Amino acid sequence: MPTTAAPDDALPVHVAIIMDGNGRWATARGLTRTAGHRKGIETVRRTIEMVGERGIPYLTLFGFSSENWRRPAAEVEDLMLLLRFYLRSEIAELHKQNVRLRVIGERDKLASDIVKLIERAEELTKDNTALNLTVALSYGGRQDLVQAARKLAASGVDPATIDEDAFASALWTADLPDPDLLIRTSGEQRISNFFLWQSAYAELVFLDTLWPDFSQSDLDHAIREFGRRERRYGAVLETR
Repeated sequence: MPTTAAPDDALPVHVAIIMDGNGRWATARGLTRTAGHRKGIETVRRTIEMVGERGIPYLTLFGFSSENWRRPAAEVEDLMLLLRFYLRSEIAELHKQNVRLRVIGERDKLASDIVKLIERAEELTKDNTALNLTVALSYGGRQDLVQAARKLAASGVDPATIDEDAFASALWTADLPDPDLLIRTSGEQRISNFFLWQSAYAELVFLDTLWPDFSQSDLDHAIREFGRRERRYGAVLETR
């Protein structure tokens, strides 16, 4: 049975997605893991369009974690080749769709040509306003917290003046609102070192769907689930 989108007043402002299941999708079909990652890129394209069509202003995709560097060298190289392909082939279309692209994570671990492609993409799309797309590459939540602490320490700021706002301003996500909906595909029910600080009050939705199969109905299901939840932020809602 088809699902319907949630009403506008129930829409999240910032959707973050842990894109999981490319390898299992490929294995189930007798394909290579790289084939699964290629299919996953098609789903990225579709998802950007779906989120934009629903008027959600912020989307973050967890593309490659700090821990993913531990995967077999051949798979990592294939992933980097696909990243290069995406940055060369998709940015013009994102720009045409008025999408702003930002990349967060440990850029010093990426090849210099990839960093240049990222910088060009960010510069080209910096004034776009339809959708704020953030891609987390070589990203880890713990690493984000550590670099923020180092940044504050190096600035010489008085420790007594550091509050939550000051700390958040040193994170890689400083200019983004915290996600209010975090989706993970593939049936795993953990956040895997993603947005540890930022997800403090996010609504978590875990889907059995493998990432290459993520569809409009999956997104709408997650949004509908988000709309059903009471967001109390630690407070007690008054009852009538």
